[in-house]
Amino acid sequence: MNFPTNCKYTEDHEWLRMESGNIAYVGITDFAQSELGELVYIEVETVGETVEANAIFGTVEAVKTTSDLYMPVTAKVLEFNAAVGDSGDPALVNEDPFGAGWIVKIEIANPADLDGLMDAAAYEKHVS
Repeated sequence: MNFPTNCKYTEDHEWLRMESGNIAYVGITDFAQSELGELVYIEVETVGETVEANAIFGTVEAVKTTSDLYMPVTAKVLEFNAAVGDSGDPALVNEDPFGAGWIVKIEIANPADLDGLMDAAAYEKHVS
């Protein structure tokens, strides 16, 4: 199981990785993708919208189940990763959840919100 230290984590198994300024990437954790199994479809219809922290911003569908995706912090959804979307391969999330398998690019409304997320050690403890 992979727990990159350059990410912050939620109890709902999303990760957030800061890039530059208030821009960040969000995806599901290695733990989440292993629990869900092979992903077959990812839907995000919130591009261009501001989504409140802990609100649903999309869904992931695996062979046996569908799960909601929750926004880690209040943020505007700037981009849905086309590589995992309709014209791409959702299984990229299974293969590389912290890299090519990111789900959305966001602009964080208030960087102080990051303080409410777990670091890698706390998340690893949360799932073990």
